[in-house]
Amino acid sequence: MAGKAWGGRFSEPTNEQVELFTESISFDARLAAVDVQGSQAHAKMLAHVGLISDEERDQICTALDDILTTIQKGEMEYQPSLEDIHMHIESALIAKLGDTGRKLHTGRSRNDQVSTDIKLYIRNAIDEVDGLLEELQRAFVSRGDQDIDIILPGYTHLQRAQPVNAVHYWLAYAEKFERDRTRLADCRRRLNQSPLGAAALAGSTLPIDREITAKELGFDAPAANSLDISSDRDYLAEFTSALAIIAVHLSGWAEEWILWCTTEFGFLKLSDAYTTGSSIMPQKKNPDVLELIRGKSARVIAASQQLFVLMKGLPMAYNRDLQEDKLAAFAAFDVVKSCLVLAPSIVINAQLQRDRIESRIEEGFLDATALMEYLIRKQVPMRTGHGIVGNLVATCEAKGCRLKDLSVEELQVAAPQIEEDVYEILGASNAVTALTSYGSGGHEQVKIQLNAWKEKLS
Repeated sequence: MAGKAWGGRFSEPTNEQVELFTESISFDARLAAVDVQGSQAHAKMLAHVGLISDEERDQICTALDDILTTIQKGEMEYQPSLEDIHMHIESALIAKLGDTGRKLHTGRSRNDQVSTDIKLYIRNAIDEVDGLLEELQRAFVSRGDQDIDIILPGYTHLQRAQPVNAVHYWLAYAEKFERDRTRLADCRRRLNQSPLGAAALAGSTLPIDREITAKELGFDAPAANSLDISSDRDYLAEFTSALAIIAVHLSGWAEEWILWCTTEFGFLKLSDAYTTGSSIMPQKKNPDVLELIRGKSARVIAASQQLFVLMKGLPMAYNRDLQEDKLAAFAAFDVVKSCLVLAPSIVINAQLQRDRIESRIEEGFLDATALMEYLIRKQVPMRTGHGIVGNLVATCEAKGCRLKDLSVEELQVAAPQIEEDVYEILGASNAVTALTSYGSGGHEQVKIQLNAWKEKLS
């Protein structure tokens, strides 16, 4: 460690270039509040077990509050020689309290201190992202009543496949973001073990009480193995992986809506407030915000991979490589947060282009599968019915018509089992109404799911 910061062992000061190379204050200053929170809990424990007096505890806790206020006002002068936020705060504390300040680090190391700070920070970050995801779910669900009568084509391979109620799309995103929320909740549960008091790697000979600090900081329990604690960054890998999946979901939504607002699709009109113009083409209205949400997902995915590569070759216990962990985690969190802050307003203010959608909804034989299942109900084997409908589609393509435009007689040439009731399922609107299986895109099932989501988010 740096000679200026630690003294004792070193006979010459740290090289200035080394100080600049090893500092992390340029990115870990954001941990100031949780560092003070952890240090105050540690001071209370030290007083409880008799390693410092109650008066010293109170002096330390008050001084730490003052230091945090100074930092939050932007009045702390950061020095590369002090490396990180933890040493800046401790040095400020010693400057205020002298030997009393020097007692704070009793029974802990920067190893467990840093891990505690990061866990507290990530725990808060998880709660923040969860709240933002819920707001995005609310935005999609809030569109339900206004869009419940609109039918959209569903796609596979980006080819028209079957018709679905428009709200089925919105609830599909609510489901994706719900899985994201449960992943974050799982991550939060696993990380909520306190590292504080594990010290450098082997624990302490002092009579510290890790149960006290764990409870004070809202952890479920102290983490059980001091050697593991020093090296553990699983919680960061899990957190950034969960963020990467969120980013992928956001990117997929952005991609879909970028397509939908093109002239070629014409399904969607974005609010002017979330689009930009062209420097040369006056007619352009570009979905730049959605494109950036799609593009920024790459940074989150990269941050997740950065952590895995960082961790993959490290021996027990702490290694300085782990200083780099925060860069990846902070970057992933910042990007996802920035996207989630904007996303709900984009969703709420977009408009489906009803006339355009309705004018083309019968294109692409969206009712073909409904006709095949009609034949199944008439006792035609599925594969046979599949072939019959495929031939009928080819006939319609040759004639330039739709399935519902064929007469009963023409249909019966292909399948004698067909009767007049076939027209009850032909056409996109009828085909949607016919969808009745649980979780399907049919009107009644979508209404059931919409009401369930309203209740869930109420």
